[in-house]
Amino acid sequence: MNKAQLKKLIKPVVKECIQEVLIEEGLLTEVVAQVTVGMSRQPIVENKPKKTNDKLFNEDLHMKRKSQEANKKLQEHRRKLLDSIGADAYNGVDLFEGTEPMKQSATPGAAHKSSVLGDDPTDAGVDISSLMGNASKVWQEIK
Repeated sequence: MNKAQLKKLIKPVVKECIQEVLIEEGLLTEVVAQVTVGMSRQPIVENKPKKTNDKLFNEDLHMKRKSQEANKKLQEHRRKLLDSIGADAYNGVDLFEGTEPMKQSATPGAAHKSSVLGDDPTDAGVDISSLMGNASKVWQEIK
Protein backbone atom coordinates (compact mmCIF):
# COMPACT_ATOMS: atom_id res chain seq x y z
CA MET A 1 0.00 0.00 0.00
CA ASN A 2 1.47 3.32 -1.03
CA LYS A 3 0.93 6.78 0.43
CA ALA A 4 -1.88 7.80 -1.91
CA GLN A 5 -3.91 4.64 -1.15
CA LEU A 6 -3.46 5.13 2.62
CA LYS A 7 -4.57 8.75 2.33
CA LYS A 8 -7.64 7.69 0.34
CA LEU A 9 -8.65 5.28 3.11
CA ILE A 10 -7.94 7.48 6.13
CA LYS A 11 -9.25 10.85 4.86
CA PRO A 12 -12.99 9.99 5.08
CA VAL A 13 -12.57 8.53 8.58
CA VAL A 14 -10.72 11.62 9.87
CA LYS A 15 -13.27 13.94 8.20
CA GLU A 16 -16.15 12.10 9.89
CA CYS A 17 -14.44 12.23 13.31
CA ILE A 18 -13.76 15.96 13.08
CA GLN A 19 -17.34 16.68 11.98
CA GLU A 20 -18.67 14.60 14.87
CA VAL A 21 -16.57 16.45 17.44
CA LEU A 22 -17.29 19.93 16.07
CA ILE A 23 -21.01 19.66 15.43
CA GLU A 24 -22.47 16.78 17.42
CA GLU A 25 -20.55 17.41 20.65
CA GLY A 26 -21.00 21.20 20.45
CA LEU A 27 -17.32 22.19 20.33
CA LEU A 28 -17.85 24.62 17.47
CA THR A 29 -20.70 26.36 19.33
CA GLU A 30 -18.53 26.70 22.43
CA VAL A 31 -15.62 28.20 20.47
CA VAL A 32 -17.88 30.71 18.72
CA ALA A 33 -19.47 31.70 22.07
CA GLN A 34 -16.09 32.32 23.68
CA VAL A 35 -14.90 34.40 20.72
CA THR A 36 -17.99 36.60 20.80
CA VAL A 37 -17.61 37.14 24.56
CA GLY A 38 -13.98 38.14 24.03
CA MET A 39 -14.91 40.53 21.23
CA SER A 40 -17.56 42.29 23.30
CA ARG A 41 -15.10 43.31 26.03
CA GLN A 42 -13.55 46.72 25.77
CA PRO A 43 -9.75 46.73 25.54
CA ILE A 44 -7.86 48.16 28.50
CA VAL A 45 -6.53 51.61 27.65
CA GLU A 46 -4.02 53.46 29.79
CA ASN A 47 -4.81 57.13 30.26
CA LYS A 48 -1.85 59.31 31.14
CA PRO A 49 -2.35 62.97 31.87
CA LYS A 50 -0.72 64.97 29.12
CA LYS A 51 1.82 67.55 30.13
CA THR A 52 0.91 70.97 28.93
CA ASN A 53 3.40 73.36 27.44
CA ASP A 54 3.24 75.43 30.63
CA LYS A 55 4.35 72.46 32.72
CA LEU A 56 7.18 71.67 30.31
CA PHE A 57 8.25 75.31 30.24
CA ASN A 58 8.21 75.54 34.06
CA GLU A 59 10.22 72.32 34.42
CA ASP A 60 12.76 73.55 31.86
CA LEU A 61 13.02 76.92 33.57
CA HIS A 62 13.47 75.23 36.95
CA MET A 63 16.28 73.04 35.59
CA LYS A 64 18.04 76.07 34.08
CA ARG A 65 17.85 77.94 37.39
CA LYS A 66 19.31 74.98 39.27
CA SER A 67 22.11 74.71 36.73
CA GLN A 68 22.87 78.42 37.00
CA GLU A 69 22.92 78.24 40.80
CA ALA A 70 25.29 75.28 40.71
CA ASN A 71 27.59 77.14 38.29
CA LYS A 72 27.57 80.22 40.55
CA LYS A 73 28.50 78.11 43.57
CA LEU A 74 31.30 76.42 41.61
CA GLN A 75 32.67 79.76 40.37
CA GLU A 76 32.55 81.20 43.91
CA HIS A 77 34.38 78.16 45.28
CA ARG A 78 37.06 78.45 42.59
CA ARG A 79 37.48 82.15 43.27
CA LYS A 80 37.94 81.50 47.00
CA LEU A 81 40.54 78.82 46.29
CA LEU A 82 42.46 81.08 43.94
CA ASP A 83 42.30 83.93 46.45
CA SER A 84 43.65 81.67 49.20
CA ILE A 85 46.69 80.68 47.13
CA GLY A 86 47.07 84.13 45.58
CA ALA A 87 49.80 86.73 46.08
CA ASP A 88 49.52 86.72 49.89
CA ALA A 89 50.14 82.98 50.18
CA TYR A 90 53.93 83.25 49.71
CA ASN A 91 54.41 86.92 50.65
CA GLY A 92 54.02 87.98 47.02
CA VAL A 93 56.81 85.74 45.73
CA ASP A 94 56.23 83.76 42.52
CA LEU A 95 57.87 80.43 43.32
CA PHE A 96 58.20 79.39 39.67
CA GLU A 97 59.45 82.69 38.25
CA GLY A 98 62.25 82.18 35.72
CA THR A 99 62.15 78.38 35.88
CA GLU A 100 62.06 75.97 32.95
CA PRO A 101 60.76 72.41 32.79
CA MET A 102 63.23 69.76 33.95
CA LYS A 103 65.03 67.82 31.26
CA GLN A 104 64.88 64.05 31.56
CA SER A 105 68.15 62.20 31.90
CA ALA A 106 68.83 59.17 29.74
CA THR A 107 70.02 57.07 32.66
CA PRO A 108 68.52 53.59 32.83
CA GLY A 109 66.33 52.87 35.84
CA ALA A 110 65.07 56.43 36.12
CA ALA A 111 61.79 56.91 37.97
CA HIS A 112 59.96 58.21 34.91
CA LYS A 113 60.01 55.95 31.86
CA SER A 114 58.97 57.39 28.53
CA SER A 115 59.50 56.73 24.85
CA VAL A 116 61.21 60.12 24.56
CA LEU A 117 63.43 59.76 27.62
CA GLY A 118 66.35 62.17 27.46
CA ASP A 119 64.71 64.47 24.92
CA ASP A 120 64.32 68.18 25.46
CA PRO A 121 60.71 68.98 26.46
CA THR A 122 60.84 72.21 24.46
CA ASP A 123 61.77 70.33 21.27
CA ALA A 124 59.06 70.75 18.62
CA GLY A 125 59.47 67.19 17.37
CA VAL A 126 58.79 65.89 13.87
CA ASP A 127 56.42 67.81 11.58
CA ILE A 128 53.63 65.41 10.54
CA SER A 129 51.28 68.02 9.05
CA SER A 130 51.93 66.85 5.49
CA LEU A 131 50.80 63.30 6.26
CA MET A 132 47.11 64.17 6.32
CA GLY A 133 47.45 66.47 3.31
CA ASN A 134 48.38 63.55 1.05
CA ALA A 135 45.88 61.14 2.58
CA SER A 136 43.28 61.67 -0.15
CA LYS A 137 45.84 60.90 -2.85
CA VAL A 138 46.87 57.72 -1.04
CA TRP A 139 43.26 56.56 -0.72
CA GLN A 140 42.66 57.26 -4.42
CA GLU A 141 45.65 55.10 -5.33
CA ILE A 142 44.46 52.29 -3.05
CA LYS A 143 41.06 52.14 -4.79
